[in-house]
Amino acid sequence: MIEIVKAGGWLMAPIILCAIIAMGIILERYWTLAEKRVIPEDLTSKVWAWVKRDALDQSQLRTLHQGSPLGQILAAGLINRDRERAVMKDAIEDTGRHVVHGLERYLDTLGTIAAISPLLGLLGTVIGMVKVFTAITTHGVGNPTVLAGGIAEALITTAAGLTVAIPALIGYRYYRNRVDSLVVDMEKEAIKLVEALHRRQDKQQVRFPLEERKGENEGKQHGDDAQVEAESGELAEATPATDVAHEKPLAKKKSGKKK
Repeated sequence: MIEIVKAGGWLMAPIILCAIIAMGIILERYWTLAEKRVIPEDLTSKVWAWVKRDALDQSQLRTLHQGSPLGQILAAGLINRDRERAVMKDAIEDTGRHVVHGLERYLDTLGTIAAISPLLGLLGTVIGMVKVFTAITTHGVGNPTVLAGGIAEALITTAAGLTVAIPALIGYRYYRNRVDSLVVDMEKEAIKLVEALHRRQDKQQVRFPLEERKGENEGKQHGDDAQVEAESGELAEATPATDVAHEKPLAKKKSGKKK
């Protein structure tokens, strides 16, 4: 292996460096973009259970935000859960852009490696062929040993560049599609939470006016009852006076008849 690297010339150094970086990115993204780390199972259901119990506080929101990319998006919505729907959606979209940027980290570097590795191999091929023609010019075509060095360098660098570029390109395409799929799933989970929160707010808004109307009707009924009682009391007080007023003239009439 060392002899092959030496035969490839100095261009093997950047090709090997690209291979190491590409392998590191592929392994790191494989660990980071695992579905259980990006979209933990039943996370939305757990959050909704907290909301229904009114058990959300700052520490839980902080833990949710730090737990996973989906948790960051849900936390952004929950922080603005008492505001209008448009404000909540804007907060989720802003956080979602940052989350997507984090999920796509290093993918551009991986794509760059996939693009430049064949070019480095091609450059090595050109340099090797230049050496071959220089040797032909100097020593002629009668000495194959002199020609073999340039040809080996040309072929080794080309093979090395393609060996690095092919896996890097596969990894780049795969993780791009993986990120797109995860983003769609996170968007679905966020929409479910937003819809549930707003249905809950609508129910509360409908319930509170009904309670207020019920209280007003009860107050009005008590007022009417009090008014009826007051009128009954006034009537009860006025009735004896009226009877006395009616009795006095009768008494006078009887006394007049006696005389």
